[in-house]
Amino acid sequence: MPHHNDKPLSQDALDALFYQARTYNAWEDREVSDELLHQLHDLVKYGPTSANCCPMRIVFVKSDEAKAKLKDCLMEGNVEKTMSAPVCAIIGMDMEFYEQLPKLFPHTDAKSWFVGNDAFIESTAFRNSSLQGGYFIMAARALGLGTGAMSGFSPKKINDTFFAGTNYKVNFLCNLGYGTEENLFPRSPRFEFDEVNSII
Repeated sequence: MPHHNDKPLSQDALDALFYQARTYNAWEDREVSDELLHQLHDLVKYGPTSANCCPMRIVFVKSDEAKAKLKDCLMEGNVEKTMSAPVCAIIGMDMEFYEQLPKLFPHTDAKSWFVGNDAFIESTAFRNSSLQGGYFIMAARALGLGTGAMSGFSPKKINDTFFAGTNYKVNFLCNLGYGTEENLFPRSPRFEFDEVNSII
């Protein structure tokens, strides 16, 4: 039976996931295997979403042909680091995710919550695919990969090029690989607890 594990992760694990993890701009010339991408999915799929709606859809761009298409969708500042990355994950969202709710959330008629409610569909798809995108980054780090999440692209071009004929839309992009310190900025400041939190 599932049970709550109240033991904190090791310091090494916390370093890999948070304290020492960075957003990379340059990469080793080292392949990310399809098998590893499958392992990545097998972690990400367990992250919680609202009514288990799981709206995230991913296209892993690996081939030279696919990268050439992606290049035309990027802002200039994102081209070099993306073309040199072993993989760029297009993190998308299925705008008809609710069609899968009878399978994913069989406890009640959750599909009926969304049918005809475009604003609710849009907000739920965006919020939960963003949540899943966060899980994606942490799962990649847990598997020893470096990540480089980014905006800086034409959503229309991405959607037309990679999601044509589907109900999917792009949320953001995330490069994957084995990062190097080349072009790595010094770590930027972060807020302290009292600057952004309150306990009431």
